Amino acid sequence: MGTYILRRILQAIPLMVGITIISFSIMHLAPGGPASMQLDPKMTKEDRAQSIQHLGLDKPIPVQYVLWIKRIAVGDWGKSFVRRVNVMDMIKERIPLTFLLMGISFIFATIISIPFGVISATRQYSKLDYSVTIAAFLGVATPNFWLGLMMIMLFSVTLGWLPAGGVATLNMPFSIIDRMQHIIMPAFVLGTADMAATTRFTRTSMLEVVRQDYIRTARSKGLKEYIVIYKHGLRNAMIPVVTMWGLMLPGFFSGALITEQVFAWPGIGRLFISSVFMRDYPVFMAIATISAFLVVLGNLLADIAYALLDPRIEYK
Repeated sequence: MGTYILRRILQAIPLMVGITIISFSIMHLAPGGPASMQLDPKMTKEDRAQSIQHLGLDKPIPVQYVLWIKRIAVGDWGKSFVRRVNVMDMIKERIPLTFLLMGISFIFATIISIPFGVISATRQYSKLDYSVTIAAFLGVATPNFWLGLMMIMLFSVTLGWLPAGGVATLNMPFSIIDRMQHIIMPAFVLGTADMAATTRFTRTSMLEVVRQDYIRTARSKGLKEYIVIYKHGLRNAMIPVVTMWGLMLPGFFSGALITEQVFAWPGIGRLFISSVFMRDYPVFMAIATISAFLVVLGNLLADIAYALLDPRIEYK
């Protein structure tokens, strides 16, 4: 497996380079630029040219990209055009909050979707199965931003049970309960679509597994039903679900862009959106590179999980 992992990592290098080239080109080809967003329109041509040269935007795009890659190779992600601080410092400040939101959303989606998927499969065509199926389709079809706004209207504005946004109450000492109250709604909204999709994947996979011969053999031996389902059946049914888990990692990251905006969560998603609108190239490219890395990492983790769930899988 070690050779396979090393080969996959080496294959990921040109893939990530290609993603950065496309992202860099699209960002620079978009109308406007940092100069148009930051410089005073009343500046003289000489001052404007000097400012553009100071930002490093006077060079051709391929040259700018090569210089950016060279800085990245030595661990220098550059400075923000807007805030004039190191990009890595900005990311280190915000990314823990995004990963916290992603982690809680993943746990929430997993502990709900897997049991409901199993129950729905073992009670096929029952009222519970139909209810779970309808809820799953609604979860997939409902946009995050609409669900977030509706939850704010209900639980914050109407009932006053939960705060409408932010990560903590202003001018209030640190409190676990306060932090939990702030994260409940954004974590639920972020995990809703993946929870619904995982439920459907689990149900479909379990329906195939429970019809296998080894399941009938386990039942004929007199094993208890929960042992047959959760020990013998669920482990094999989880293999397709693991594929989705690998894709959920970057999916959570991209979903956080909208969720963080709706709930004013000060994570990497809000930083990404502001950097796009302000044409803050260094910040945008750093976050795009992290997103590409998460995609590659998610697929690699999924492949490794295959071997843990099914020893028959061989890596060549």
